[in-house]
Amino acid sequence: MKSIFFFITILFATVVHAQQNFTQDSIIIKRMVDDVMKSKAAYENLRVLCKKIGPRLSGSLGAEKAITAGLNMLKAAGADTVYLQPCMVPHWVRGAKEVGYVIVGGQKMNLQLTSLGNSEGTKGKLINAPIVEVTNIDELATKNIKGAIVFINIAMNPTYIRTFKAYGESGVGRRSGPSIAAKYGAIAVMVRSLASNEDGHPHTGTTVYNDSFSKIPALAISTNDAERLHKSLLTGKPVIGYLKNNCTMLGMVKSYNVIGELRGSTYPEQIITVGGHLDSWDLAEGAQDDGTGIVQSIEVIRVLKATGMQPKRTVRAVLFMNEENGGGGAKAYLQQAKLLKEQHVFALESDAGGFTPRGFNLDMPSTKKATIQQWAPFFYNYGVYDFKETGSGSDIGPLKEIGTALAGLGTDSQRYFDLHHAETDVFESVSKRELDLGAANMAALIWLVSEYGL
Repeated sequence: MKSIFFFITILFATVVHAQQNFTQDSIIIKRMVDDVMKSKAAYENLRVLCKKIGPRLSGSLGAEKAITAGLNMLKAAGADTVYLQPCMVPHWVRGAKEVGYVIVGGQKMNLQLTSLGNSEGTKGKLINAPIVEVTNIDELATKNIKGAIVFINIAMNPTYIRTFKAYGESGVGRRSGPSIAAKYGAIAVMVRSLASNEDGHPHTGTTVYNDSFSKIPALAISTNDAERLHKSLLTGKPVIGYLKNNCTMLGMVKSYNVIGELRGSTYPEQIITVGGHLDSWDLAEGAQDDGTGIVQSIEVIRVLKATGMQPKRTVRAVLFMNEENGGGGAKAYLQQAKLLKEQHVFALESDAGGFTPRGFNLDMPSTKKATIQQWAPFFYNYGVYDFKETGSGSDIGPLKEIGTALAGLGTDSQRYFDLHHAETDVFESVSKRELDLGAANMAALIWLVSEYGL
């Protein structure tokens, strides 16, 4: 009888202690959320990145200026240590504005188009050839495309509510289509822009060449033009394409990741990474991709410092370089972690735009996933409820090799691909409230992992 009474007493004490912890943690998280929502720091940092610096393509002067700005922002946020981590990145230059049009039955139709990242140029020449359309990658091997300009018309699937799923599925045309087309004799490629809606803005993005085949010019056309071109080809009239771009790959150059740390009070050797990518495409200001992720990561450092929440584990904000067209920063970060035998316990990336946060995508063993999922009640009041999706981010992805638990901020992405890699990705597209709410939820998760581990 005494043993049963003792067991009940211990159980009751455990429940009471857990409830006290939940209440105390809720108070701490509320304090951090309130601080972020009242602060102007993240939005002002974003304004500086977008309006004072602008495009930040790897290897460019804009990227160099962004590195300096990132250092200053992390220092102002209160990081204990701020430093640069060298990395090698490609220096690709778009050159003069592209020219593109088609002649359909004697009528000229101008195209809104832009070169894909890392694309070859036409060496200043206006090339022309018949247009051949394919609607999937397999058709490149079955249609006669030798000597043609191939139009890869793969639309994002509108039935996918998770827009990143549609992007990943349809993106094969942009990523590998040009190399496969070159294998079968095409002289150039135009791809349908990866955009959720039809509009007049071409969306760029990287293509990856296979060194076994010729490197041919690769461009993206707007979704509006893709629809018009498709209808023109259905008429059966000859369609001749004319293209000119002026891209140049200047080789590899030295650049940097920008890193700011808050040293852990109890387990400083255990590292928690929070980050986004500092580089952006050259068509716009890189506001949603990924200026928002950069300033949110800096905001995590700032709010922990501002509210006096000394993390038990070391929190490291990383502004990665070269996510867009090479991944040089991510590779360097992993290499340095392995060289120094660092213990990376958790990494969180924000690279889905600064839209309203909905959840955290988790890429980790089920036991660690269960730990984060049990914290879900802390986030409900702040709009975050989804802890079931998988995934993380391309900059932190390499850390999986050393066993790091990974996560990505999941946002309401319905408008993301209207802006992604296009001239519309500007500061004015970002809501301060949405941006801050994402940063606040990120800070809460980082603090919980720092406090309790996984």
